[in-house]
Amino acid sequence: MPRHCTFDAHDWQVLSQYWHPVAFGGDVAIDRPFAAVLLDEELVLFRSADGVVAARDVCPHRGAPLSLGWVENGNLVCPYHGLQYGADGRCKHIPSQGDGHIPDRLRLLTYPTREAYGLIWVSLGGGHEALPDFPAWNEAGYQQILPPSIDINASAGRQTEGFIDVAHFAWIHHGSFADRANPVVPQYTVTRKQRGFIAEYSSTVSNFPKALQHRAPEGFIWRRRFEVDAPFFARLRVQFPEGGQLHILNAASPVSARKTRLFVPIVRNFDQHMPLQDVYDFNLQVFEEDRAIVERQRPEDLPIDRAAEAPILADRSSGAYRVAMAEIGLRQN
Repeated sequence: MPRHCTFDAHDWQVLSQYWHPVAFGGDVAIDRPFAAVLLDEELVLFRSADGVVAARDVCPHRGAPLSLGWVENGNLVCPYHGLQYGADGRCKHIPSQGDGHIPDRLRLLTYPTREAYGLIWVSLGGGHEALPDFPAWNEAGYQQILPPSIDINASAGRQTEGFIDVAHFAWIHHGSFADRANPVVPQYTVTRKQRGFIAEYSSTVSNFPKALQHRAPEGFIWRRRFEVDAPFFARLRVQFPEGGQLHILNAASPVSARKTRLFVPIVRNFDQHMPLQDVYDFNLQVFEEDRAIVERQRPEDLPIDRAAEAPILADRSSGAYRVAMAEIGLRQN
């Protein structure tokens, strides 16, 4: 486990087995490394001929942060003494000793990485779990959109549960798309699956920004499908008028027990001529509305035991989410 770890030791071991996003693919250039933090572990990412490499951000020679170095011929160069490390983590060159022997101990601790949905994913525990799918990302006719990430001073569990909560639309998102005069949550179904669930929800709450609400036909029924994989992977499909579909991936990365970096890849098959900045601005507005509440929730950890809080009828998704979190072995998050 990392030094100064903020997670319960048992929960850290569980979370380390899963894939979490740590950067956009474009963050990791061919000539410079990128620093990230996952589950309190400081990481350095760099590109080699074999793809992106993730390693603990410390040189085993004298403990310097490798993220302050650079990449040369696919090798990560330490800024302190110029030692070069390859994609396998082994030291390839020590400038101060020419062709002298390189100790086996000069090897980085590397972690499995994946590049998918425009993001770099890392598993600190070996990468044995499958990376959940986001099939719409590569579907023909859909526009791929990567809004900037959002830093939230709250647990990843609290953020994820907030994303799947449909009862808060009228109260938290009345400034962006919802309406406090339309607060009722119709009955909706939740179907359990291994390590998660699917929720099908229909209502008259429009998903257009307030400035575009006139585009929704009167009486149009908005159908939303949430699909969640514990711990922090949630997909939302929204059916728009005239056959439009919007797919959102809510990927909450647990930087620490009290800090989350949120990545939100989006695809859509409509309005592809519209400026992307409009999407970025609307996405930021919605998640800033969420952040203002999520950062103030108490307790800070998501209570896995439903008896710890008082659920209401609209909490079917939240209940299923907490059951899924318990089933993968988490005690709190």
